[in-house]
Amino acid sequence: MPFSAQEAANIANAAMDFFVKGAAIEQAIQEKPLLKILTSKQKTFPGGKENIRINVKGQHSVTLQGYSHDDSVGYQNPANIKQAVFPWKELHAGLEITWTELKKDGISVTDSNETQQHSGAEMTRITSLLEDKLSDMVQSWAENFDAMLHKDGTQDSKEVPGIFSFLLADPTAAGSTAGIDRTANTWWRNRSNINVASAYLSSGGIDSSTSSNNYLIRVLEKEWAQIKRYGGKTDIILMGSDAIDAYQAELRAKGNYTLSGFMSGKNDGGFEGLSFKGIPVQYDPALDTLSKAKYILLLDSSKLYLKVMDGEDRRTHSPQRPAEKYAMFRSMTWTGGLCCDQMNAQGVYYIN
Repeated sequence: MPFSAQEAANIANAAMDFFVKGAAIEQAIQEKPLLKILTSKQKTFPGGKENIRINVKGQHSVTLQGYSHDDSVGYQNPANIKQAVFPWKELHAGLEITWTELKKDGISVTDSNETQQHSGAEMTRITSLLEDKLSDMVQSWAENFDAMLHKDGTQDSKEVPGIFSFLLADPTAAGSTAGIDRTANTWWRNRSNINVASAYLSSGGIDSSTSSNNYLIRVLEKEWAQIKRYGGKTDIILMGSDAIDAYQAELRAKGNYTLSGFMSGKNDGGFEGLSFKGIPVQYDPALDTLSKAKYILLLDSSKLYLKVMDGEDRRTHSPQRPAEKYAMFRSMTWTGGLCCDQMNAQGVYYIN
């Protein structure tokens, strides 16, 4: 018996709700550590604003002054709050299922809303087809969203500017980040290779040519302290494949000491559970995809987060079938932006 349009719509809605709101969006063919972390700590903001605005402050004006007897003392009126501005964008993903496709799978749909009796085989066929298409849409959404979060926004003005819109290789260059001048406000700069002592650098990158020098690990040690100096707390370490190789080579060169002895004394040729200061070192395939296999990111996720508009997080839609098309349409939208409220708690580095 043919399915009514309403029956088909109900099945599609149930399947879409499962894939979008369930755990399916977390599944991936390729690992997406940045997407997983940022979506897990997503925040909300109210609608009706053109941009996401965050108050930040990096300097103080009240001075400490010694005095005695009737000495005159001074007073200050601090006015150091600045406003970082991050744009919010609207994102869409949609799919179309034609009646012809359904017919080829032995399924007919009519515009009649009369209730039909269907066999288990019919239900299985339509459910399987819908699940395949919805799974494809959700996985495509995750892949494209993750790629977008790794870019700087110049690829498309209607997409959310990603981490490289404010994690700059040269944060000392003239210009502004989120509307705040980096030259006048040196505290509003991310950490990068140019902050590292020159002895560790060669040809614009961290010298990883001689693993026994441990230059990469020494840079991480130095930068860990500098990020912590201003209250940053690194809890995400992402590396491209070349950076991971260099890090492992340095561990092998000196031997990695553990509670059970030196790692180099074991028979296992690989390292299980790479970490630095107790924080997992994660391979981020998206860095390789974007030709950043030599990059290392030290991030503080308490200062770096997605903000989604209230009620607009992966919102599902069921558009009506237009009269001129025999098809079913389903879509998902997201409205929000990527924000950072402390730049000097984030670091981006690369090896040569």
